[in-house]
Amino acid sequence: MAFWRRKKQDPLSTSVLGLDKTIEELKAQEEAVEREVGVRFARAIEKTRSSINDRLDSVFEGRKQIDEAFLEELEEMLISTDIGVSTTMQVLDAVRRGVTRSEISDISALKIAMKRELLQILHTSETSGVSDERSVSDEIKPYVLMVVGVNGVGKTTTIGKLSQRIKSEGNDVLICAADTFRAAATDQLEIWAERAGVEIVQQKQGTDPAAVLFDALAAAKARGTDVLIVDTAGRLHNKANLMAELEKMKRIAGREVAGAPHEVLLVIDAVTGQNGLEQARQFTRSADVTGIVLTKLDGTAKGGIAAAISKELDLPIRYVGIGEQIDDLAVFDPERYVEGLFG
Repeated sequence: MAFWRRKKQDPLSTSVLGLDKTIEELKAQEEAVEREVGVRFARAIEKTRSSINDRLDSVFEGRKQIDEAFLEELEEMLISTDIGVSTTMQVLDAVRRGVTRSEISDISALKIAMKRELLQILHTSETSGVSDERSVSDEIKPYVLMVVGVNGVGKTTTIGKLSQRIKSEGNDVLICAADTFRAAATDQLEIWAERAGVEIVQQKQGTDPAAVLFDALAAAKARGTDVLIVDTAGRLHNKANLMAELEKMKRIAGREVAGAPHEVLLVIDAVTGQNGLEQARQFTRSADVTGIVLTKLDGTAKGGIAAAISKELDLPIRYVGIGEQIDDLAVFDPERYVEGLFG
């Protein structure tokens, strides 16, 4: 799976240009990267996986059948991973149907049924929002990606990681530092831009964020930039003026570039669990969010929140943070996630 699928060059065109690597070598390199990402992703959800499997084994120990008492304990276990009440009920309904039909009689069959139901939830969410950059024509430049979220969820870090990964696949990236309310925001973003090796458009603190965005759009168009990533203030859902400012920025983006913003990514801290989900609900009511970035997945034993987000918000999880380094951001893969949860 490519990280960013609007790449300038594919392996065939690279080969035709006479570079050293053959198509086979490029494929092998990409597969190696994917394997490494898979290993890091598995490590990131290790705490959640251990919690689920240990408790499943404990609950099932000594039982000869799956009965109502077992299902009650299973319900408690799933909710404890922040998988959410609604998601838990859907999974349990599927398990009950399987037990009634004599399809589920042991822990292996139970895990298969649970994985199947979780995958259905995650894939259903991909029909809403934006789950693939290829939905926008490559001819539209820049591809405008706005990033929203409250302070402290890892928004600045996410922008830096995202910039580096998109650039690494052959795209020109520009960052717009439109969070002019917080004193340190621009300084922090400038550090991440330098790490990623991308340019940044910024102005002094207190400048109208919409004015910064207008300048960034003009610069991106003049340079032929492929992707413009827009940082926004860590706005809270009950700050009506800040939400109005976000709407203003979206109008300017749409006026300057067809269909912009093409994505509005909401960053959620996995460690905050259900509290983060409530913040997300408020944002989606006001900000036309098209996808989710789930950060700090490696720092919690409640990684089930990814399934809860997909179920509750009906939005695709686009990326997940799996560490502190600049390359510790992965495309969210439902299959990899669900397999990782159950080991």
